[in-house]
Amino acid sequence: MAAAAARGAGTEAAAKEIDKKVELMKEVRAHEVAISELNSLPPSRPVYQKAGNIFFRRSIQSVVTAEQKQLDLAKARLNKLDQA
Repeated sequence: MAAAAARGAGTEAAAKEIDKKVELMKEVRAHEVAISELNSLPPSRPVYQKAGNIFFRRSIQSVVTAEQKQLDLAKARLNKLDQA
């Protein structure tokens, strides 16, 4: 009975890890799409970036830089999960 419980806990942990990987892959894809869309806009066009509950008017380059940083962090977390 204890072995079955241990197996169930192991399966549950594996399922949680898979869910985390899927969420991180979705996050990576969302950042990639955002960067692609921002790069398709004319450089003189202002964009709005959300910070908390407030939107700030920013240049495209500053928002692309922020998105790239978030993309790199998400990829690093995904690689860390893959290595574990």
